[in-house]
This record gives sequence, structure tokens and C-alpha cells, in this order.
Amino acid sequence: MTAGSIVTGTFPSVGDVGGHSVVMHYGHIAGEYASLRTSAMLIDRSARGRVRIEGDKAAELLTGLVTNDVMALQPGHGQYAAALNPKGKIVADIRIFRFDDHLLVDAPPRAQAGWLALVRKYINPRLAPYHDASGTARDLGVFGVQSRRIVSEISGLTGESLAALAPYGHVRAVLDAETAIVVARVPDLELEGYELFVPQTAFAALWQRALVAGAIPSGLLAWEIARIEAGHPEWGLDIDESTIPQEANFDELHAISYTKGCYVGQEVVARVHFRGHVNRHLRGIRCGHHEPPPEHAALLDDAGKQVGDVRTSALSPRLGAIALAMVRREIAPGAVLRVQWPPPASPDPRSEVQAELFALPFPLD
Repeated sequence: MTAGSIVTGTFPSVGDVGGHSVVMHYGHIAGEYASLRTSAMLIDRSARGRVRIEGDKAAELLTGLVTNDVMALQPGHGQYAAALNPKGKIVADIRIFRFDDHLLVDAPPRAQAGWLALVRKYINPRLAPYHDASGTARDLGVFGVQSRRIVSEISGLTGESLAALAPYGHVRAVLDAETAIVVARVPDLELEGYELFVPQTAFAALWQRALVAGAIPSGLLAWEIARIEAGHPEWGLDIDESTIPQEANFDELHAISYTKGCYVGQEVVARVHFRGHVNRHLRGIRCGHHEPPPEHAALLDDAGKQVGDVRTSALSPRLGAIALAMVRREIAPGAVLRVQWPPPASPDPRSEVQAELFALPFPLD
């Protein structure tokens, strides 16, 4: 399949995500999804907000604000983390990239406003100047079996140097005398993938180079199928300010340090870790070849008791109808649940399917 087979004669379908215009698809969602295993998915990730934090105190101040240990990062490395409110609930999940002279932190589109509010409240700009870099830089993603080859071709970096990057590790590349970019290895889809942080003015040319190299232009709907398969939560859909990090599997996502110093919301997170447990977990459900259940569909046990609810769902070409759901901890993976919607008070006819419960990510086969 070539890039032209997807986009010829088709205008991108555009939607709104958190106030940002985002391409939903290019007319062939199944082909865009399939590119992950045949070539590489090329996707604009620029709707994520980017904040640059500078100064000698940047890492120290950020460490006091998030769940992971920013002070432990060396330049060229990165990490996943959460920023919490004082009650230990997730205001934003973020990715942190450390450079010699600054930190680059990006957040999902629906969490941007909350993240920026925390930065303004807790980071003193006289000690660590910061600015919103969302308007001056773009984020181009390349994911899939051919991602390393394609990123090597368009960036000039060797495949060996890309393969050597740790998760969220990153390296600079120079496209020409005036254009420097950053290439980061990103594990968000549980597949090999890279995101390229590029100046606004260079984005279109780099996108075109990726197409020529064989990447398939893809939209958010194909990305969402792969994201749900990978079990990676999206803030504002699967998690929000009612979610504790351990409920969202942030231990398994290596987003929490239990040895660093204090940070906002630490008491709740530490108490859960050392003294107790959370009452619910983000899990996956698989519903066979039915249509995927809608958001907020109820999960019921054999006795008809509600034990969870659906967050985001998709129709996976590989797995059928799947969803991420918040489920009570006593319901073990492998359980078969009833998925029911709409709520009993609704006048609409009720639908019900059976679903098997999975720990995340979903299995490869």
C-alpha cells in the first residue's frame, strides 16, 4: 500500500480535540491502522501542548511538582510522569525530556490548561523561566515496523543511534544549516516509534519527506485503536482529576518514583503504595465482533452488580470490539462481564454484550 492509495481524492476529515483542530482520518482508517505493521504510521501529534522550562533550578522545581524523579534524568533522557492536585488526583499526565540547558514537557490536549495552571502556581519564573512553546514547535510522529528506517532517512540519524535510545530518550539532528530538530523514542503504542519536535516552519517539508520515504498519513481514529490496544490512558477520556495514579497503572508505566523527595499529592500516592491499595484499576475488555460499547457503559458481574464502566472504545481490526474500562480491583483478568447500556433510566432500548477482562496492554495475538 502506498501513501497515495490512502489520500488520493480524499480530503482529511478534521475534528476538535481540546480546542485543537486534529485530523481524524484520511479516508481509510483500517489502512492507516495497518500501516503500523506494514510500513509506518505518520501522524501529527502537535495538539499536545509543549512547555520549555529553563535554568539551573528547572529539574529541582519540576521534581517537586510531579510523580517521577526529574533530578535523576541525564541530558538526552526522558520519562513519563503525572502532575497531581493536593488530593493525589491526576491533573495531567506528562512526558519530560531533559536537555543540557532546559526541560521540554508536553501534555495531552485536554490536560494542557490544567498543566499550565500548575506550572504558573508552583514554578517560580525567576528561578526557572518557562514559556509555552506549543505555537512555535510541532510534533511529527512515526510509528511502526518501518519507523526506524524512515526516521533515519528523513533526519540523517543512523538506525543504530535510534535503536540505542531508551524510552523517551532523545537526540538532536540538523536538517540543514538553519533547521535543528529533536528525535525522541516514544513507547506510547507499545511498538517502536519516534516523535520529531520540529520548528513550525519546517513541519510541512519534513512531513512530505516522510511520505516519500514510505510513511502512511494517519489520523486520530487509527491512533486511538492502537492506543487502546496498548492500554495507554488518555487524559480527559480514560483518566481525569478523579483518578489516582495507581488506578491508571502508572506503576507499570514507570511514572512514579517512591524514593525521591516530596511533591504535590505525594502523601496519597505513598499511602496507597506502602499501606494499602486502590479500589479500582484501568483494564481492557474485549467484546468479540460486536460494535464497541459506548463511553460510560456499565460493567456488571454475574449477580448484576455494577463493577466498572467503559472509558474509551474502538473496533480493532486485530482484536474486534475493545475498550479501556475502570474496574473494581477484586474482578480479576479473565473474568467474563456483562456490558450494558444505556443507563436504566434512559428511554432508549438497552443493549448488552459479554466481555472478557484483560490486564493491559492487550495481548499481541
